[in-house]
Amino acid sequence: MKLNIKLWSRRIHRWGAIICALPLLLVIVSGILLQVKKQVPWVQPPTMRGTTKIPDIDLERILQISRSVPEANINEWRDIDRLDVRPSRGLVKVQSTSNWELQIDLNQHAEQSILLSAYRRSDLIEAFHDGSIFGEWSKLLIFLPNGLILLGLWLTGVYLWYLPYQSRAKKRKRLKS
Repeated sequence: MKLNIKLWSRRIHRWGAIICALPLLLVIVSGILLQVKKQVPWVQPPTMRGTTKIPDIDLERILQISRSVPEANINEWRDIDRLDVRPSRGLVKVQSTSNWELQIDLNQHAEQSILLSAYRRSDLIEAFHDGSIFGEWSKLLIFLPNGLILLGLWLTGVYLWYLPYQSRAKKRKRLKS
C-alpha cells in the first residue's frame, strides 16, 4: 500500500481546519482586540498624566482614594488585584479584583486625585485569548492541541500550495526531454 502524501495532506488540512475553527476564531478576534488595546479605550483605558514625577503619596492614601469610587468595589487591600506605579507618568494604576481601573495622581496634594476611573477589559480578553478563562486545563487540552493542529495546517497548506508549481516543473522537464 503506497502512502499518498497529496491525499493525506488534503484530509489533514480539511479535518484540521474543522477541528480548529471555533478556538481559532476566538484566538483571532481576541488577538485583534489585544493588538489595538492602546488605541481603543473600550478595551483598556488610556493612561493619563499626573502632576509630579516624584511620588509622595503613601499606600494608605491610595487605598483611601480607591474606596471613594463605588464602581471599583474596593473596601480593603484584598479587593485590589494590583498596583502599577508609573513615576514617569506621575500616576499609579489601581486595578480592582472586579477589573475596575483607577488612575491616581502620585502627588498627594493634587487638586484632582483620581485621574481616570474606568472598566478594564484587556485582562478578560487576554484570558479568552490564551484559553485560561475556561480553566487551566483548557490551555493544555484544547489550545495547545489546536496550536499543533494549526502548525499541521500550515505545513500541509504550504505543501498543497507548492504542488501545482512542482507539477508544472515536472511537465516542462518532460517536454524538454
